[in-house]
Amino acid sequence: GHLDPGSRQRVLMKTGLILLIIGHLSFITGTLVHGTVLRFVVNPQDAISLQYAIANAASVISALLTISCGIAALMLSRYLAPAALKWTVFTLSASSSLGCLSCLLGLAVSIGLTLGTQGRVLLAPCTFANVALAPVSRECPFDPTRVYSSTLSLWAISLLLDSMEMVFSIRCLLITIDLL
Repeated sequence: GHLDPGSRQRVLMKTGLILLIIGHLSFITGTLVHGTVLRFVVNPQDAISLQYAIANAASVISALLTISCGIAALMLSRYLAPAALKWTVFTLSASSSLGCLSCLLGLAVSIGLTLGTQGRVLLAPCTFANVALAPVSRECPFDPTRVYSSTLSLWAISLLLDSMEMVFSIRCLLITIDLL
């Protein structure tokens, strides 16, 4: 239903703070995935690794949009009168919602591709050499022992965070539409 101005301010402030926190967590998760695995794996000639990079970049961009939306919602909770601020929050929350939706789809595809290929693309930069006297030696730019489970875990966390971002971005969008 419709809220009185005091309630709108409180709801906008809480929504803005939640968007700010979730956006930062999502940004950190996306940068962890990139820094620990994807910077070594991305190969422009390989479609799967390129999809990983695009999905991860979309996740980071979506997180930045969510952070911006949270800041704008916090400002709008303090100053309800300016129409330009209302339209800014409307635009940012709509963009954040669409960005989160695209991230959800991209991350779901990345997880599916990784499970389907059993992580072979993640281990592509590693060379495994059999030496007659020594056990299998690995030359890898990162620690390959847990890359599969770590990447999938971080993507699952990103999926959860993007879902939460989308819910609260839509909530912010609906509040802003009510204000407009």
